[in-house]
Amino acid sequence: MSAFTERQREISRRADFLRGRGIWLREYNRLKEELRDKIVRRIDYTMDLTDEEVLDRIDEVFLEEIHSAQTGDVAEGSFLQTYPIALRWKLRQELFHSLRRLDILQIFVEDASVTEIMINGTDRIFIEREGRLQRLDMSFESAEKLQNVIQQIVAGCNRAVNEASPIVDARLSNGARVNIVMYPAALNGPIVTIRRFPDKPITMEELLKKQSLSAEAAKFLEILVKAKYNIFISGGTGSGKTTFLNVLSGFIPKEERVITIEDSAELQLQGLENLVRLETRNGNVEGCQEITIRDLIRSSLRMRPDRIIVGEVRGAEAIDMMQCLNTGHDGSMSTGHANSCADMLFRLENMILMGMDIPLNAIKQQIASGIDLIVHLGRLRDKTRKVLEIMEVTGYENGTIGINSLFVFEERGQDSQGRILGGLQKKGEFLHVAKLKTAGLGI
Repeated sequence: MSAFTERQREISRRADFLRGRGIWLREYNRLKEELRDKIVRRIDYTMDLTDEEVLDRIDEVFLEEIHSAQTGDVAEGSFLQTYPIALRWKLRQELFHSLRRLDILQIFVEDASVTEIMINGTDRIFIEREGRLQRLDMSFESAEKLQNVIQQIVAGCNRAVNEASPIVDARLSNGARVNIVMYPAALNGPIVTIRRFPDKPITMEELLKKQSLSAEAAKFLEILVKAKYNIFISGGTGSGKTTFLNVLSGFIPKEERVITIEDSAELQLQGLENLVRLETRNGNVEGCQEITIRDLIRSSLRMRPDRIIVGEVRGAEAIDMMQCLNTGHDGSMSTGHANSCADMLFRLENMILMGMDIPLNAIKQQIASGIDLIVHLGRLRDKTRKVLEIMEVTGYENGTIGINSLFVFEERGQDSQGRILGGLQKKGEFLHVAKLKTAGLGI
């Protein structure tokens, strides 16, 4: 038996032993870090290398490692040559992701079945898949590696995050929304939350197949969007507000000029040629001036918009949004967090008071005049997302905003698999038909 064959058997025995003792993962990570260091030394960072060229550097190091093992010129403990082809391919991809992508997160960012990724420090990573949360059996190699991934994310959209400014909203190249909270605001390590949206925007037909709303309600909303009613979408976190706003925007006539305003650009409006996308900017110590949603709303009024779509109203900018709705920009839309349609009205009152000290009656009149319809979404206990209520704002009278509930979700029990049965039921007749008549439409 040759010395080389004996060495191969010894390495295989050692690998089996390590796997049996539960130490294999640490050996794998150690080998990955060693290979990464060698690859980094091969990369000339003064050159703008393509992804293919980086993969070539990885392959060069792999071949040298295997050749060194075969000739006996290899450090004790390195057993890349014993890995099966599938495991070598996995290691190759992980090395590439650590150099050019988001390290261990990349595979989940690319996974269409994953809707949310949650990182609580280096070793507590969770994902949401098909409405179910699960913890991943993986972690970042070090706090420094997680910090590098965070800085790569924020740099990609010209933002910064550090101890002086520890909270930031950002986005990935695929449109996924990212929220980052770092020390000292986050006590258990950097907290990163990534909301991944579908690669292909969801259509109303798909929502109907998922029974998120009824066909009658869908047709009703389509007509109201075309007739330029002002629509506000409410719901809790993860209820699908942004997705539903994208769906409704698909009914906007293609010839109209639409301006979108967002904290972090994530809307996926399709088929609009005259589309302007605006995004806020954080101020920083280098002298970059902060650009808020309020600034962008005021600026958008000078851009001759047919409609203004604000991704989410969550603060003092609510007063500017109401001004838009009351100054001739019919057909505008926005979203906000609330527990119900009625609660959304109360929240808007409070948010407007944050931006301007004016009498409450004047605020209510602004809301009643500006908003025509509120659509409330929610997640049921079976994790499905549904339209729970569609409510008309009928006006202001005697200190109260008038409301008229048009559609309400009614539950009829659940099936053998725990899925909730039920649907939207029509409850009232639509009262404000003036815009329908102006548009020459009917319901």
